Amino acid sequence: MRKETEVVRGYRCIDEKTGAISFPIYQSATFRHPGLNESTGYDYSRTQNPTREELEKTIAKLEGGAEGLAFSTGMAAISAVISIFKPGDHIVVSDDLYGGTYRIFEEIYGKYGIKATYVDTQDLENIKSAVNENTVALFIETPSNPIMKVTDIGAVSAYAKEKGLLTIVDNTFLTPYYQKPIALGADIVVHSATKYLGGHNDTLAGLVVTAGAELGEQIRFIQNSVGAVLAPFDSWLILRGIKTLGVRLDRQEQNAIEVANWLKSHEKVDQVYYVGLPDHPGYELSKEQTSGFGSMISFTVVDESIVSEVLGRLKLIFFAESLGGVESLMTYPLTQTHADIPEEIRERLGVNSRLLRLSVGIESSEDIIEDLQRALGGE
Repeated sequence: MRKETEVVRGYRCIDEKTGAISFPIYQSATFRHPGLNESTGYDYSRTQNPTREELEKTIAKLEGGAEGLAFSTGMAAISAVISIFKPGDHIVVSDDLYGGTYRIFEEIYGKYGIKATYVDTQDLENIKSAVNENTVALFIETPSNPIMKVTDIGAVSAYAKEKGLLTIVDNTFLTPYYQKPIALGADIVVHSATKYLGGHNDTLAGLVVTAGAELGEQIRFIQNSVGAVLAPFDSWLILRGIKTLGVRLDRQEQNAIEVANWLKSHEKVDQVYYVGLPDHPGYELSKEQTSGFGSMISFTVVDESIVSEVLGRLKLIFFAESLGGVESLMTYPLTQTHADIPEEIRERLGVNSRLLRLSVGIESSEDIIEDLQRALGGE
């Protein structure tokens, strides 16, 4: 089955009991037992709910993994993954990553003795230099947020297996429609399903997929014990979003290529970070390990003063904190998504006062470009 069909069909696709094409929302907290020591397979929705189960099995199928797990947010999903480690454990992490991931490593799990070292994972030698006797895992974002660095998942995973380490990949930006980390050797994949998988900026969700059943069982124990599970209605919204994932991403990528090329030619734009540009450092690697470049673009303007003008003049594009929906969104990482990352790290990475991040939607590319032209001070 081809990927375009796979995302539409999902796991079961229909409700076998009724034939419903739209998998039902089982809006129930608890389920009746047929008798003592008897169960329908569902007892209490924190442990499992049929709608959530359909989503979990769908994302596991799409990622090519053994187990899928759905959480209330992307950060809840990442938290559950980090929770499988213990005090004294060390994790090597991509230095360019979402600020909330940095915050949870430093401000939450750092207090419990789980340490993180941040390196540029584009270069495998940087990872090797950071690994020590307490290292248990590598956590990478690729493409990274917001500088769009590309990491060789296959090379990193092979090295991790050689050293007995887990490889965890945040696949939010590309989804399994464009990138399959488990097929490249990763052990765990995480998603903010709020973004492309949901696709409509209308719900929060996080997903985890494990390559093996044992890891899945460990994380499911945490999921059930902590209880940060995805509600039935939200599970249904993500299932519905996944059905249109292919058509949305293909349209968004097409738009992004046009927008990125236009931005490159604008006199007020200094640098454009988009993996689909042939001069991007990760372009050739991306062609090898993915089937698409996605629709996330970051760019710097020539002067800091232009930023407030751009954000104030936007009409079609919304100035908002998120990404991956059908609507185009502009984010200012310095004060929004990456505010919790220390200034010296931001400056080193290029997350500075001139950087803007654009999530390209499915609108007409001409309209998006006209809005950017107006915002940047054109006619």
